[in-house]
Order: sequence, then C-alpha cells, then structure tokens
Amino acid sequence: MSDERNERNFSGGEGGGGDRKFFAKPKFCQFCADKQLIIDYKKVDLLRKYITEDGKIRPRRQTGACAKHQRVVAAAVKQSRHVALLPFSGRALDDNRS
Repeated sequence: MSDERNERNFSGGEGGGGDRKFFAKPKFCQFCADKQLIIDYKKVDLLRKYITEDGKIRPRRQTGACAKHQRVVAAAVKQSRHVALLPFSGRALDDNRS
C-alpha cells in the first residue's frame, strides 16, 4: 500500500506543476527613474495608483517605490485625504464611478 501511495505522489501525473517557475519582473521606483515627477497631495490621479479599491495605501512590494519615495507618497495620500481630495474609504470611489 505504501508503494502505491509513493507512486501516486511522485508520478507527476495528476496535478503535477511541471517545470514552470515564477520569475517576478524587477520593479523600479517610478520617482527615481523620472526626476521631473513630483509627489504632491494635489496630484490625485498619481496618488490613486498608490491606493487600493478599499482606500488603503499599497505596500512597497506592490508599487515598486523605494523606501524614501514610499514614505513621501504615504504622507501625500494622508494629506490629500485630510483636505478631502481622496476618500478615507473605498466607498466614495465607487460612488463617483456610477
């Protein structure tokens, strides 16, 4: 019985993933690459790329921003929320699209 289980698990027949491996594309900081691009709380179109549909700020691993610019983006998003240019939650984004 144990030989039968081993053959089934290592045969690679059903559900075998094959030799595919995931290679992530290296992300680069958009602001380091383009020195003319300025992070400002009034640039709502730019800041919307850095928040989720729920209104949360996206992490660095998703955006590809360096640590320095991610901190500036987070501060700009928070300032834009305080001035009511961006919503605190994602519900207002859905209401505007309808």
